[in-house]
Amino acid sequence: MIPKGITLSIILSMVVYMSCDMKSNGERAPLSYVKDQLNRLAPVELACDISHLTVSDRACLAKLIEAAKRIDTLFLLQVNPQNPDILSSLKQSKKPEDRFYLDFFSVMFGPWNRIDKDQPFLGGEPKPKGAGYYPQDMGKEEFETALKNRPDIANSLKNTFTLIQREDGVLKPIPYNQAFMPLTKKISELLLEAASLTEDTTLQKYLTLRGKAFLTDDYFESDMAWMDLAGDLEIVIGPYEVYEDRLFNYKGAYEAFLCVVDHAESKKLMAVTQYLNAMEEVLPIPDKYKNSSRGLSSPIKVVQQVFSAGDTKAGVQTTAFNLPNDERVREAKGSKKVMLKNIAQAKYEKCWIPIVNKILAPKPLAQVSFESYFNHVLMHEMSHGIGPGVVTKPDGSTQDVSKALKELYTVIEECKADVLGVIMMRFLMDKGVFALEDEYSLYASYLGGMLRSVRFGIERAHGGGVAIQFNYCMEKGAFFTDDNGKLDFHADKVLPALTELAQKILLIQATGDYNGAKAFLSTYRVLSPQLETYVKMLEDVPIDIRPSYPIVNELLKDAG
Repeated sequence: MIPKGITLSIILSMVVYMSCDMKSNGERAPLSYVKDQLNRLAPVELACDISHLTVSDRACLAKLIEAAKRIDTLFLLQVNPQNPDILSSLKQSKKPEDRFYLDFFSVMFGPWNRIDKDQPFLGGEPKPKGAGYYPQDMGKEEFETALKNRPDIANSLKNTFTLIQREDGVLKPIPYNQAFMPLTKKISELLLEAASLTEDTTLQKYLTLRGKAFLTDDYFESDMAWMDLAGDLEIVIGPYEVYEDRLFNYKGAYEAFLCVVDHAESKKLMAVTQYLNAMEEVLPIPDKYKNSSRGLSSPIKVVQQVFSAGDTKAGVQTTAFNLPNDERVREAKGSKKVMLKNIAQAKYEKCWIPIVNKILAPKPLAQVSFESYFNHVLMHEMSHGIGPGVVTKPDGSTQDVSKALKELYTVIEECKADVLGVIMMRFLMDKGVFALEDEYSLYASYLGGMLRSVRFGIERAHGGGVAIQFNYCMEKGAFFTDDNGKLDFHADKVLPALTELAQKILLIQATGDYNGAKAFLSTYRVLSPQLETYVKMLEDVPIDIRPSYPIVNELLKDAG
């Protein structure tokens, strides 16, 4: 069923898609496959203490849950404009087996398996690289030709918040707020209602500005306000990450994080932020490429997630994030690192520990720890906020690195953040922020955690980034396989190898070298024999978690 009021542009794209896909609608993966894939996701009830929240913040949170549930619908449409029809059909089905297909569809936000190379499990059509952001049959060449032929609308075509439709054979950008009306309007109303309920003035300002932004697609002022949140709630809602657009990494996906701040844990980690400038200065690239002008406020929040929606919960769950992505905000205020501690703890217990028990040699296995794992996640997010963000062209004009590297940007950026996460954590050990005696534990935990991301698939940004690191460190002799087939490392070789890799990655970003990035990825983003062996060893280990949020029902019940 098409959601009531969805604009003509969406309906037309659905008709085009359905005409292409109807021939394969009857194809299904075997039920056994769907059950096996669901079993790869460990069920977890996420605990979250909200007893200290004020009555007004609880009411605000309940209203935000209503808004977040509509974010799920928005993201479903972005993935595939036919998704609402598929979802409706599964919900109405009387076939007992369809509840498993429904569960899997709900986890994957569509008929493609995100943890198995986007294999279709409902219908036989492959997932379009441009998801639902572009006409289903549009290729790169058509889009790039449109950019050249229509310089007057080129920026709108590439804009993070436009949907691309073809009308009379011509590509046309449609702002999100129009393309996804009335959902955007309803979410705007709910955010404004939530703003009126809270007594936290920083949250009130953010929600008010964000509510207006859903109707204009201008998120700058609300992103600036988000950087200043200072209460008990940490809220993110809007279109951000570009991973779903595998054609160009241009288009932002709607998502929501509704979280409660752990102020004590956040304060412990804030010591890291005073070294952001120093971290930028020690990057292994020429000074001319270093970004000394970027804002340095960069707050860190440790939170407990109450609910999530949209892109962040499709397939693999997000452990931490670094936002906003708008370089203008980063130049002015830096970026905020948010650590989802209850998510991280669940992943560590259900997935991470079973992995390292199978693949690590005895010495590194004895030294892994949740603290090292969690701190590397923190430094990964911190590292997203340093390094080149803008490329200066020969004519003096500038371009965001993300636009210069196009669809290769996300894997390069995730690789950079992982590598710098280790380098900068070791750097901060010398500064006394982290204990120097934990250096070996850092390397052991870093190596042990690699296989978790690779299992998501090397086509994905995180999995591909880890494949690069693993293969590069193997090539340099930093990692090796012991006589029993277990993974080990030479502690004195890890940092030099990663520093060399960081230099290559950072220079690709600094120069916007698309062809260089492509060549580098073709060499190192591969499923090498060693990687393939370890991935097979882990076939019976859960690949990720499947969280549920029991606190949601309590909040909604209280709100009436």
